[in-house]
Amino acid sequence: MTTISDIRTYLKEVTHPAKADKSIVELGMVDKVSVSTNAEGAPKVSVTLAFSRHRDPLAEYLIGSTRAALIRNLPKGADVEVLTVVKDEPKPKKKPGLDLGLEEVANVKHIIGVASGKGGVGKSTVAVNLAVALARLGYKVGLADADVYGPSVPKMTATEDAVPESFQIPAAEPGEEPRDVIMPIEKYGVKWMSIGYFARPDQALIWRGPMACNALKQMILQVRWGELDFLLIDMPPGTGDIHISLVHDIPMSGAVIVSTPQDVALADVEKGVNMFRNENVNKPIFGLVENMSWFTPEELPDNRYYIFGKDGGRKMAEKYGLDLLGQIPIVQSIREDGDAGTPAALGTGPQALAFIALAEKLAGKLN
Repeated sequence: MTTISDIRTYLKEVTHPAKADKSIVELGMVDKVSVSTNAEGAPKVSVTLAFSRHRDPLAEYLIGSTRAALIRNLPKGADVEVLTVVKDEPKPKKKPGLDLGLEEVANVKHIIGVASGKGGVGKSTVAVNLAVALARLGYKVGLADADVYGPSVPKMTATEDAVPESFQIPAAEPGEEPRDVIMPIEKYGVKWMSIGYFARPDQALIWRGPMACNALKQMILQVRWGELDFLLIDMPPGTGDIHISLVHDIPMSGAVIVSTPQDVALADVEKGVNMFRNENVNKPIFGLVENMSWFTPEELPDNRYYIFGKDGGRKMAEKYGLDLLGQIPIVQSIREDGDAGTPAALGTGPQALAFIALAEKLAGKLN
């Protein structure tokens, strides 16, 4: 029989990265725990986490981690519920007319989503290398890793051990509330932010759609980006809740779509194009990037082998009236550099020049 004491033991596995990795039990954040039995005889557990009226910037991460810890430790078939409560008395609401939650992106000139209709097309590789290439051209750049279910930016930038700092900004005027702010990680001339900085590499984030959307908005709107020319958002694949939430709640300038040349990937590009052009979204698409356009062996730099078909991206761009911003070849070093945390765009070879050319074309369209 699972007891409340057992539950509290399980919850000691959930630590707060911004508070010396103390557990939520040590920090007094576990307000209530109840344990009963469901119709199948398995445990039915409800945990209530207490937050102050200043919304913790890692709240959604802690809620998801709590749920994951319980599911991991409880028997199969257990019901798990994680609730929240505000312990402090709320202050009066912010004055009407003020833009809530957009202070930290007020000095960002262009917020650009890097999207794909399906997974596996190298979207994150393109996003990371595009950010580095823009920085090499002299622009001020940030990248938010919005793929909350599979964050890869920490690995691709060798910042896996980084822990972003957070602090609180006092209220500027009576009636306003203090704001919690997260500092991005800076490397290669780019400011990086990812949910991966707050989760262990082996930890699965068990989040429903609304929870993932809220976590994502925190990862963007509560980050001290400062002055940026470009903030790239590495969006998760597909056209679901997270994408709709992003375009409605974040002042995105538009999007870049990444695909590979084969028909099965291009079919999903159509869904992405239609989503951004839907009247309820209506965001510009700055162009299409064709990734894995051809294979070039490094020892034979003039040879091209069209493994996934030839010019599929170009034909799709023409069909929808889009610019083909770039064609990125398959080169073994791009994968090796990504795994090593040194993006290919840092180099001087053909693959680096392809990303530089892509960055120049995108910047030229916007500037």
